[in-house]
Amino acid sequence: MSSERPEELYEPPVRTRQTSDAKRDSDSAGDKAPSDDAARHEATTVLVRGEILRDQEPKSPPKDAQPKDAQPKDAQPKDNKEKAPRKEVSEAKSKMQSRLPALDDDADVGVQKEHIVVRDGKPDLAFTGALLASAAPSSAPKGQWQEFRIYETNGGKHVFSKVTRSVFAEERDAYEAEVFDPSPSSVPSQLLRSARDLTRTRPLTWMDAAVAFYGYDPLAKALYRKLSGQFEEHIG
Repeated sequence: MSSERPEELYEPPVRTRQTSDAKRDSDSAGDKAPSDDAARHEATTVLVRGEILRDQEPKSPPKDAQPKDAQPKDAQPKDNKEKAPRKEVSEAKSKMQSRLPALDDDADVGVQKEHIVVRDGKPDLAFTGALLASAAPSSAPKGQWQEFRIYETNGGKHVFSKVTRSVFAEERDAYEAEVFDPSPSSVPSQLLRSARDLTRTRPLTWMDAAVAFYGYDPLAKALYRKLSGQFEEHIG
């Protein structure tokens, strides 16, 4: 009897129960903890993610590095136009500019002599008479200026001249001139004068014609002041 009891203690059902328990424990553990392969895979995934995260982190550039869109200080944008070549200055007209507001013919004011007044697009005017007054600006910082002159002919007519000068050799001067005749001889001129007189309270004078030609800019006013006070508007 005593020899059979130990055999009953190690019966297969006991081992089966242990195996089932171990399997159940293993299954339970499998739900909670990953297998070795899963653990290695998870570790690998973590490392890979760590590398990806490290790659995505912004890297601070070296101190001497420049942004991609930065340009060297001495570099210029490509769309900048090249500087225009410097214009050649006329030596003769540069001397004229240096003497402003004085003009070459200031000494001719009031002197009876032969004059030729140049004008563009029309015949030049040749006459005997005197230069009544002239005016020019005191300076020409941009290399351009105007010259105004009023002449009186021996026949009682007035000639108004306007010259626009440029100090640059490739830019030609411009010449304008008009004649005021107080007693026009042609029939069309007489009719035109009569029509003007009808619309005015007084007859048209050479001073009215001068204002119509020069206007009232500062240079024109300087010219009028050299002639007489009749260009000013007197009020009571």
